Amino acid sequence: MLLTRETMRILIVLCLIGMALLAVFFLRTRRMTLYSYIAWGLLALLVPLLGPFLVILSHPGESLRQRQKRKPRHKGLFVLL
Repeated sequence: MLLTRETMRILIVLCLIGMALLAVFFLRTRRMTLYSYIAWGLLALLVPLLGPFLVILSHPGESLRQRQKRKPRHKGLFVLL
Protein backbone atom coordinates (compact mmCIF):
# COMPACT_ATOMS: atom_id res chain seq x y z
CA MET A 1 0.00 0.00 0.00
CA LEU A 2 1.39 3.33 -1.05
CA LEU A 3 1.01 6.12 1.51
CA THR A 4 0.49 9.50 -0.06
CA ARG A 5 0.66 12.87 1.66
CA GLU A 6 -3.10 13.08 1.90
CA THR A 7 -3.32 9.61 3.47
CA MET A 8 -0.71 10.54 6.06
CA ARG A 9 -2.52 13.78 6.90
CA ILE A 10 -5.80 11.94 7.32
CA LEU A 11 -4.18 9.38 9.64
CA ILE A 12 -2.58 12.12 11.76
CA VAL A 13 -5.88 14.00 12.05
CA LEU A 14 -7.68 10.78 13.03
CA CYS A 15 -5.08 10.10 15.74
CA LEU A 16 -5.45 13.63 17.12
CA ILE A 17 -9.24 13.31 17.18
CA GLY A 18 -8.97 9.91 18.89
CA MET A 19 -6.65 11.25 21.60
CA ALA A 20 -8.92 14.24 22.20
CA LEU A 21 -11.91 11.89 22.56
CA LEU A 22 -10.00 9.80 25.10
CA ALA A 23 -9.29 12.94 27.14
CA VAL A 24 -12.95 14.01 26.96
CA PHE A 25 -14.17 10.58 28.07
CA PHE A 26 -11.67 10.68 30.94
CA LEU A 27 -12.94 14.11 32.01
CA ARG A 28 -16.47 12.70 32.19
CA THR A 29 -15.36 10.50 35.09
CA ARG A 30 -14.15 13.46 37.16
CA ARG A 31 -16.14 15.77 39.43
CA MET A 32 -15.33 19.40 38.56
CA THR A 33 -17.00 22.75 37.97
CA LEU A 34 -18.21 23.76 34.53
CA TYR A 35 -15.29 26.17 34.12
CA SER A 36 -12.82 23.41 34.97
CA TYR A 37 -14.36 21.14 32.33
CA ILE A 38 -14.09 23.92 29.77
CA ALA A 39 -10.49 24.75 30.68
CA TRP A 40 -9.27 21.14 30.67
CA GLY A 41 -11.24 20.39 27.52
CA LEU A 42 -9.71 23.36 25.72
CA LEU A 43 -6.25 22.25 26.83
CA ALA A 44 -6.89 18.80 25.38
CA LEU A 45 -8.10 20.26 22.09
CA LEU A 46 -5.76 23.22 21.60
CA VAL A 47 -2.43 21.61 22.51
CA PRO A 48 -1.87 19.01 19.80
CA LEU A 49 -0.42 15.65 20.83
CA LEU A 50 0.49 16.59 24.42
CA GLY A 51 -2.85 18.08 25.53
CA PRO A 52 -4.76 14.80 26.01
CA PHE A 53 -1.81 13.22 27.82
CA LEU A 54 -1.50 16.23 30.15
CA VAL A 55 -5.21 16.10 30.96
CA ILE A 56 -5.20 12.39 31.79
CA LEU A 57 -1.93 12.41 33.72
CA SER A 58 -2.83 15.43 35.88
CA HIS A 59 -6.07 13.82 37.25
CA PRO A 60 -8.08 17.07 37.57
CA GLY A 61 -10.92 17.21 40.08
CA GLU A 62 -12.19 14.35 42.20
CA SER A 63 -13.03 10.91 40.93
CA LEU A 64 -16.74 10.11 40.70
CA ARG A 65 -16.04 6.66 42.09
CA GLN A 66 -15.15 6.61 45.73
CA ARG A 67 -12.19 4.44 46.44
CA GLN A 68 -12.84 1.83 49.00
CA LYS A 69 -9.97 0.42 50.94
CA ARG A 70 -9.87 -3.27 50.32
CA LYS A 71 -8.04 -5.75 52.41
CA PRO A 72 -5.56 -7.82 50.47
CA ARG A 73 -6.73 -11.36 49.91
CA HIS A 74 -3.37 -12.88 50.60
CA LYS A 75 -0.22 -11.66 52.20
CA GLY A 76 2.81 -11.38 50.03
CA LEU A 77 6.13 -9.66 49.69
CA PHE A 78 4.59 -6.48 48.32
CA VAL A 79 2.32 -6.04 51.34
CA LEU A 80 5.36 -5.86 53.60
CA LEU A 81 7.09 -3.27 51.42
